[in-house]
Amino acid sequence: MAGVVTGTPGLRQVTLAAAQTRLAVLGSPIAHSLSPSLHRAAYGVLGLPWDYDAAEVTGETLGAFLGSRDATWRGLSLTMPLKRDVLPLLDTRDALVDQTGSANTVLFEQRGGERALVGFNTDVYGITEAFRRHEHGSLETVQILGGGATAASAIAAVGRLSASRVFVSMRSAARAEELISVGRSHGIDVIIGTLDSAAHIGVVPDAVISTLPNGSEVHVEFAPATLSSAVLFDVAYSPWPSALAARWRGDVISGLEMLVLQALVQVRIFVSGNPELLLENEPEVLAAMLAVAGL
Repeated sequence: MAGVVTGTPGLRQVTLAAAQTRLAVLGSPIAHSLSPSLHRAAYGVLGLPWDYDAAEVTGETLGAFLGSRDATWRGLSLTMPLKRDVLPLLDTRDALVDQTGSANTVLFEQRGGERALVGFNTDVYGITEAFRRHEHGSLETVQILGGGATAASAIAAVGRLSASRVFVSMRSAARAEELISVGRSHGIDVIIGTLDSAAHIGVVPDAVISTLPNGSEVHVEFAPATLSSAVLFDVAYSPWPSALAARWRGDVISGLEMLVLQALVQVRIFVSGNPELLLENEPEVLAAMLAVAGL
C-alpha cells in the first residue's frame, strides 16, 4: 500500500542527485500542451539547465514508460486519464492524492540507492489560488459541471475556501460516491444531479466551475442571476473563450490560471521535493510563467 507524504513546510524532503535533469508532461494527445513552455520559463529564471519535454503516453503504456526511465529523470506532469491510471504505480503519495483520487505530478525520489515514485496533486492549489487571485477568497455554495478527477480536486479546493455546499452536475453518476466522500472529508455537503438539470438547482451559487474537457459544449440555460452574479471558473482554455465563458456576464476565470498555478507547485516539487517550500525568486518565476500564458 502506498504511504502518505506528510512534509513539514520549510524542510527539504528529498536530496535529488545533480544528474537528475530530465522532466516531461505525459498524455494523449499532448503536442498542444503549454506545460513545456511554462516549466522552461521557470527553470530559466532559476538558472537550472533542465530539460522538460512532452511525451505521448496512454494508460496502457504508462507503466512501461515509468519503468524505463533512467537515473537522469527527475519527475513528470500528468494529464487525464493518467492522473488516475498512475495511482497503483506509486510508492508513496501526498494526502491530497488520497483525498481526490488523482495525482498530476510524479517525483522520482532516490532512497538509499533505490528509486521511489512519489505522487502529488497540485490541481487543488491551482484552483484555490486562481479564485484568490480574483479576490474570491470565500465561497459558500458552488456548482460544478462534470464528475471526473478535476471535479474531485475542485471540491477539495473550494473546501479550502470555506464552501459548505456543492452541487455536482454530471453526465453519469458512476463516480457520485467518490465525490460525496471527497466533500465529506472537507465538511462539504455534495448534492449530485445531472447536466440536464444543471439549471434547476434551486439556488444562485457563488461560483460555477466547469471541469468539462476543452471544446465541450455546455447546453445549460443558467438563470440570469447566476450568469450575472456567480463567478465562472472554466478549466478549459483552448479554444478561449469557451462557449460558456463567452456568454457569461459576471467574473470569469480561465483554466490558464489554474494551469500556471498548479505548474508553479510542480516546479517547487521538482526543485525541493516539498510543494509548500517557496522557490528562490518565486515572484519572478511566477511572472515568467504568467507571461508565457499571456496572463
